[in-house]
Amino acid sequence: MNELPAEAMERLIDLESRIAFIERSLIEMSDALADARMESVRDRLRIENLLSDLGELRSLLPGEAQDEPPPPHY
Repeated sequence: MNELPAEAMERLIDLESRIAFIERSLIEMSDALADARMESVRDRLRIENLLSDLGELRSLLPGEAQDEPPPPHY
């Protein structure tokens, strides 16, 4: 059986180490992206709830600003 020269074996080990590092980095980035997407969904739901609450509060205010006549100095 032919064995690899020491230099080729070192290079192979170095390449395998780099690939393992890249794979770990990809997994970490994928996890971070999934977390960011989940946070984005939660934020969107919060904003929708806040807008709904704001709409309800506006409906409780007496009269609309558009219904009022302009002040006399106009």
